[in-house]
Amino acid sequence: MRRASVWAAAVSAAALAACGTKTPDAKPEGDPVAAAREAAARASCRDLPSANDLQECLRRAPAEGGEVGGLFGGKMEWAALVNRNGELCGVAVASEDAASAWPAAQALAKAKAFTANAFSTDTQPFSTARLYTLMMPGHSLWGSSETNSFNPGCMVAPQEAASTQGRICGGTVTVGGGVPLYKNRRRIGGLGISGDTPCADHEIAKRIRHVAQLDPERGALADDISYSVAEGASVFTHPLCPNTWLNGRKVGDEPKAAGY
Repeated sequence: MRRASVWAAAVSAAALAACGTKTPDAKPEGDPVAAAREAAARASCRDLPSANDLQECLRRAPAEGGEVGGLFGGKMEWAALVNRNGELCGVAVASEDAASAWPAAQALAKAKAFTANAFSTDTQPFSTARLYTLMMPGHSLWGSSETNSFNPGCMVAPQEAASTQGRICGGTVTVGGGVPLYKNRRRIGGLGISGDTPCADHEIAKRIRHVAQLDPERGALADDISYSVAEGASVFTHPLCPNTWLNGRKVGDEPKAAGY
């Protein structure tokens, strides 16, 4: 509990005010079918931040709460939101030029959002980071990811990411970066972050969820990423990444490869 309170105190009230409000997104133009799909999705996404607010949170998160580590300090991320039904509610990218962030991270963010929502319940949050070991060969959820393939229709050009609004993109990603979202003790969707190491992605996702006041009932760290060097062995253990930080402190680095 002490670790949770110390970390939460590092997230400023100014950031909460800036990222916690909802502002309307631009109205869709062009394809009427896509516009109708987006309008229907928006009605079922009313408890979630808008895509505009998501982008604001995404850009502010690296500076709130200390270092996040990774390759880019969490500054080149894609973000995606899904509602309780797994329908895509919003997509954002931190960079001004969407194509300058990893193009592959767009699909990964969507899949992480779907995964976090799909494997969590109203009473048990499961970040994608906590699924890593459980999904490995010899563990209890091995093979589960094969039933939730990613919808290829959700893989679009970076500038067209918002066109997938309302679709169920699916996918199962079991590395850090996806967290379920809660309101009034009820799961209302999932948030996916990708564009850096999975360890840094998780730190950014955790911060945005907290700032948006969408933490699970047991708090911001209820489904936090777990490293054996910091927490000891666990079925929820996640491997270290290059330049791994956890709640504002350096915990280690991915082991160097050798022998090939």
